[in-house]
Amino acid sequence: QVKLVESGGGSVPAGGSLRLSCTASLRTDIPYYMAWFRQAPGKGREAVATLSSDGLTTYADSVQGRFLISKAAAGNTLYLQMNNLKPEDTAMYYCAAGDYDLPRPRDRTEYHIWGQGTQVTVSL
Repeated sequence: QVKLVESGGGSVPAGGSLRLSCTASLRTDIPYYMAWFRQAPGKGREAVATLSSDGLTTYADSVQGRFLISKAAAGNTLYLQMNNLKPEDTAMYYCAAGDYDLPRPRDRTEYHIWGQGTQVTVSL
């Protein structure tokens, strides 16, 4: 059964750091595109960072230089290191996976496997 489970969310003051983890149970015969999305109350779900199966990354402009997406060497855990957090980073963060190479990796409709989300709250 394919499954994604996020962890590591919490409440931190502005300027703090968190590392989100996504434990993945996925097929081993498919190269997956992985991503972190977030959704704040009243807003749409936006791509924060993406990671292709061959290591290419993209970041939202708002997190460039502060967030880092990576994958464990064993390949079954996806991470999002978040530094210098700001109140506007407050959102539910979701891990997502899509099959093979994605033509529009920052488009949420490209992904068909989602985790349940983990809440990140950044206070002033």
